[in-house]
Amino acid sequence: MEINNRVAIGMSGGVDSSVAAYLLKKQGFDVIGLTMRVWVDHEAKAFDSDKSCYSLKATQDAKKVAEILGIPHYTVDLSKIFYDKIVNYFVNEYLKGRTPNPCVLCNRQIKFGELLEKAFELGAYYIATGHYVRKEYDEKTKRYLLKKGIDSSKDQSYVLYRLTQKQLEHALFPLGNYKKEEIRALAEELKLPVAKKPESQEICFIPDNDYSGFIKRQVENGVKPGEFRDINGNFLGYHKGIIHYTIGQRRGLGLSSDRPLYVVDIDVKNNVVIVGHQEDIWGEELISYNNNFISIEKLEGEMKVTAKIRYTAKEEEAIIKPHEGNRVLVKFLKPQRAITPGQSVVFYDKDVVVGGGIIKKKLR
Repeated sequence: MEINNRVAIGMSGGVDSSVAAYLLKKQGFDVIGLTMRVWVDHEAKAFDSDKSCYSLKATQDAKKVAEILGIPHYTVDLSKIFYDKIVNYFVNEYLKGRTPNPCVLCNRQIKFGELLEKAFELGAYYIATGHYVRKEYDEKTKRYLLKKGIDSSKDQSYVLYRLTQKQLEHALFPLGNYKKEEIRALAEELKLPVAKKPESQEICFIPDNDYSGFIKRQVENGVKPGEFRDINGNFLGYHKGIIHYTIGQRRGLGLSSDRPLYVVDIDVKNNVVIVGHQEDIWGEELISYNNNFISIEKLEGEMKVTAKIRYTAKEEEAIIKPHEGNRVLVKFLKPQRAITPGQSVVFYDKDVVVGGGIIKKKLR
């Protein structure tokens, strides 16, 4: 199959994807801009903010940048599938007492899934984004590798660990070898209208960060008060509903105690939030499920890696090995704070992403 040089760049209306589009054009690619419409009418206000990377204003910004760069631009309506696959997932995970990262799922299913298909329809071979990561092809293993961006403060490999080999084959990441300040400076040099635009916040459909308020609007009678209990089962008071709590949380509990209390577990079946002390929120082992591997085809045995249990966490040394039911047992050499079901654990070999999975539970 002959590879063409047409690339569709996902333009969110921010500085990163805008400069990525410029860099691709400068490299000689036939560039077209694609902006996703992901808001649905009854939740459109949730996206109506400069802090949301898919607001109406963001779409307008993307169109302006495309005009300046002289590339065609299309808006792709993915609102229904985004709501069905991403928003519903987010809500349902919280109702199950877990703390999800919807960006991880969105990258695999929407940006490098549905949007990639739209790119193919427009005759493109590649889909590009403004993520700070790098891609390489390993001739020895015949596998595409996902590597950290050189700007460690902006590296986004954690949220892309679920990409498949096919998706990586068709992916381009123009910003992987740049630092954020270089991209800002280049945007100003090009006089792009988004040069000084602030960073978008983590979850695009909740720009006000009111997760519980958003969830309440999505469900009827799905959020019920329940009991707080300590790790020995003693009743301590009443909570507002499990969607308000996550593992390791200290603030907003409304409980009095001679020592600080933290959420250590959520018993969804009995609608109980279990609290304990600082020493109760640390753990060394976890089980991950729904695992995806990039640098290797399959985890065959024990493997030394570094791993982190959330996007903002520090990588720590760990040993991973296969566990029953296609799960992975992860054992850290040092205890980790607040191992949280629903979050992702991602494995690294230096700057190469080995893979990762969703945290099922802490073992000890």
